[in-house]
Amino acid sequence: MTIELPDARGRLRTYEPRTEPLAPATGAPFTSRTVFSAAHVVADPYADTTPDSPAAVDWDATLAFRRHLWSHGLGVAEAMDTAQRGMGLDWAGAAELIRRSAAEAKAVGGRIACGVGTDQIASGTLAEVRAAYEEQLALVEESGAQAILMASRALASAAKSPDDYLEVYGHLLRQAAEPVILHWLGPMFDPALEGYWGSSDLDAATDTFLEVIAAHPDKIDGIKVSLLDAGREVALRRRLPQGVRCYTGDDFHYPELIAGDEQGFSHALLGIFDPLGPLAAEAVRVLDTGNTDGFRALLDPTVELSRHLFQAPTRFYKTGVVFLAWLAGHQSHFAMVGGLQSARSLPHLVRAYELADGLGLFPDPKLAEDRMRTLLHLYGVTP
Repeated sequence: MTIELPDARGRLRTYEPRTEPLAPATGAPFTSRTVFSAAHVVADPYADTTPDSPAAVDWDATLAFRRHLWSHGLGVAEAMDTAQRGMGLDWAGAAELIRRSAAEAKAVGGRIACGVGTDQIASGTLAEVRAAYEEQLALVEESGAQAILMASRALASAAKSPDDYLEVYGHLLRQAAEPVILHWLGPMFDPALEGYWGSSDLDAATDTFLEVIAAHPDKIDGIKVSLLDAGREVALRRRLPQGVRCYTGDDFHYPELIAGDEQGFSHALLGIFDPLGPLAAEAVRVLDTGNTDGFRALLDPTVELSRHLFQAPTRFYKTGVVFLAWLAGHQSHFAMVGGLQSARSLPHLVRAYELADGLGLFPDPKLAEDRMRTLLHLYGVTP
């Protein structure tokens, strides 16, 4: 069987889909790394909504996808930017997602960490930002999940100096019941976070970030760094206090960062592990045996797909993630909250299909091919 795929100029070329998927097995928890996959939400395609409406979520399909990730030994990073936080999913929707997913995690024994932000306010004073963070931190802790202190658009707007970041984060860390994960999300993921930690100079911002960590090492399980700069992450990783983990959020360089070097390694909290879940889990289990070359042999070939999905504008990577979930059969439709399925072009989606198919990511390659044909027909490519 072959399929005719269009390029950016509308020219068709013949592609022969893979017939057999990879078959990674479920298995025991990882021993050498702590690994979270950020997870997307599945929209309710029958809801009568607009892009400005509150998100309508298909809760059954959303929770089923989390059970899929847990079945392969991955932790779930919930209500993060992969779940369209701030891009279709508002705080009310995120709060419900946290409650439901945390309860599901408890029921199946899955690991979960949830995003704590300030998205119930668009802007405000530092006191209002602190209060918004506190409200979300309380909900996450009450749910039984680990907290991830996310970067805040409202704080980026309200803060006038690095001292404001030190004060707000210090206040939150002092009252956190359990060690949290600090998240530094770069402006390529969210332009509103430009200048976070009080400076657009990344060296200065790093110093402030490390000052927060050094003041509260007992309250910080680890840091998630999403700057797409492997060298900077390694340098930051080497400056962390003993016992504070580095969770890579670098969707361009994750194999080398997780594999590490003679001075250390990164754990993982990655959006790309949403579509790569079973394959990523198999690779980490190989790494657990001490076989770094085998780990790289499995994971290195996935980087081309990840770089494609996360290409600029990087914040629209969620569209490709949900598209691949549809092709893989994890959901029955290609619709997204906020109408974000329109955020990537047909040529972009075509290339994502090719790369994912080449990796064997589709449990049923024929289903993926049929759904790809449906999309092409919708776009008028095939009669």
